This record gives sequence, C-alpha cells and structure tokens, in this order.
Amino acid sequence: MTTDKEEPIISTATATILSVAFTLVYVVPFYLSASTRPSPRLNRDAPSVIRARVRTVTVACILASSATLYLLVVTARLTVIDALHLLGWWPIQLIDVAKCCALTLLLYTGPLFEKIFIEGEVDDFRRGRKIFESLSSWQGYRNYVAGPITEEIIFRSVLVPLHMLAKVSPARIVFLTPLYFGIAHAHHFYEFTLTHPHTPLAPALLRTVFQFGYTTLFGWFADFIYLRSGSLYACIIIHAFCNWVGLPRFWGRVKRTEYYPLSPVAIRGKDDTDAVQPGGKERRLGLQWTVTYYVLLLAGAYAFYAGLWPLTDSSLAFVQFGGAEKSKKSWVKL
Repeated sequence: MTTDKEEPIISTATATILSVAFTLVYVVPFYLSASTRPSPRLNRDAPSVIRARVRTVTVACILASSATLYLLVVTARLTVIDALHLLGWWPIQLIDVAKCCALTLLLYTGPLFEKIFIEGEVDDFRRGRKIFESLSSWQGYRNYVAGPITEEIIFRSVLVPLHMLAKVSPARIVFLTPLYFGIAHAHHFYEFTLTHPHTPLAPALLRTVFQFGYTTLFGWFADFIYLRSGSLYACIIIHAFCNWVGLPRFWGRVKRTEYYPLSPVAIRGKDDTDAVQPGGKERRLGLQWTVTYYVLLLAGAYAFYAGLWPLTDSSLAFVQFGGAEKSKKSWVKL
C-alpha cells in the first residue's frame, strides 16, 4: 500500500455511501418478495425462504463484486491480478489459510473439547454422518456454505477494499467496517418479533443487541485476518467453523444432552417439507469435565494471543499495522 502522503482514490464519504448501498442490496431484497419475506406463518428457516434468499444474496454478491472490481481496475488503475488480490480471490496461498484456521482452533480449544468429547459428536464426524446431515438440510447449507461465502464476499471482499481505496487506516478498517456486518443482522429483530408475537419487547431487543455485539466482534477478527492474510478463503472457512461451534460457554457447568426424536413439527410454506426438531434432556457430568473445559478455554485464549501475529503473517498482506511488522512491502500498491 502507498504512503499516507498519497491522495485517496475515493473519498471516505464515497466509501461509506457505497458500503451502505451494498449492505442494503444484500438485506433489502429479503423483504421485497413474498418468497423471501417472513410472516407469522412462514419463518426464515423455511426451506422455500432459504432457497429464495440464497438466490438474492448471490445476485447481490455478483453486483457488489463487479462494481468494486470496476473501481479497482478502472478508477484505481490496478491490473486485474492485483484487483483480484484485493478482493481476496487470488493468489491462493494454502499455508496462510491453514495458519489462520489454526489460530481460530486455538481460540476455540475449550468449546471444541465440549462439542466433541462432551456432546459426543466425534463418532458422528468420524463416520461423516453429522457433516452429511448438516449440509443436506437447507438450514445447514445456509449456515455453513451460503451464509459464510456471501457474507464474507460483501463484508470483507467488497467493503474492506473500498476503505483501502479511501486510505482509511488499518485500525479503523478493522474496528469500523464490521459495524455494517453487525447492522446487517439487526433485521432479525423484526423477524423474531413477527414469528414470536408473545415474546416481550425487552427480551427481543436484548437478543438483537447481543447478536449485534457478537457479529461485530467476529467482524473485527475477520477483518484483521483478511488484511493480514489477503485471503477471502480463510475468512469463509473461519466463518463456517464459528457458525458450527457457536458462542463459547463463559459460565456454568458443562452438560451432556441425550437426544430423542419429537413428533414432526411443520414449517409452513409453499413446497416445504415437514421438519423434525430434535429434543432431549440434559445429564450432569462430574466437576472434572467442567474444570477441564475452563482450563482449556483459558489456555486456548492465551495461545490465541501468543499466535495472533505470527500465525497471520503473510507475504500477501494488504497493510502494515504500526510497528508490528518490519518494513515489509505490501503485495499490492495503491
């Protein structure tokens, strides 16, 4: 990247306007069609709604990526290869992707211990059954494939280069651009109140605020990974992984849930099939399991802190963060 003395290619205001526009292009179509718009009788998890929304976000990604590529090639006068690099598509450096994923695994050492050894999913994954069941459902496809890919394209591959064109500092990119990512999830408040009309307003609002908080927090990490590794693929894989593991447990004892099938619950919608919701009862485990979990949670957090800079170091990095790197030249020069 160039020095601070060089003029930005677009203004900060332009980057902000385009970021808002692309965020709206991603979210607003959810409510423009009866096939994508939830109702009291058709929730966002209905297969027909998921299929229609996947189509709209795919179109949004194509439009936003094409517009950003145009700015990079025509306005910024980059080569197509350099422009694709700023979009995170090329080159693919697998070792950098692996290092970033390893860093995330360190952070989730405790939750992985709980998910695999306490919740007992290790046998299912060994046989491949759990993966097949998850990805064969529309909710699984949305959560682990379509969602991570399209959201990372818009909120990392598109929004980050826009702010780089405006010469926004790396720290501001990391802490400010994920706000768009968090705000893009605020519409879940409307959907939740629509399908849960008897839930009091305060808990519904608190739920949305909490979701905004952790999606923004993830955005900080994903932006940092994107700027340090130059890889969209690392961000997509990490996003899918975090969707699978969920939020770490920060209090309470670990428990094992024994599942048993409930009667089928219909998700109403055109051409939708009935879905069986799992149920179960919790069984308390010995205290040593909980102690082990929290020890691993703290150890993983420390390992994550120790590996944050070395495991994200890449020759394809877009920017330098202060004095953290020793005069390394960026791969792309704006």
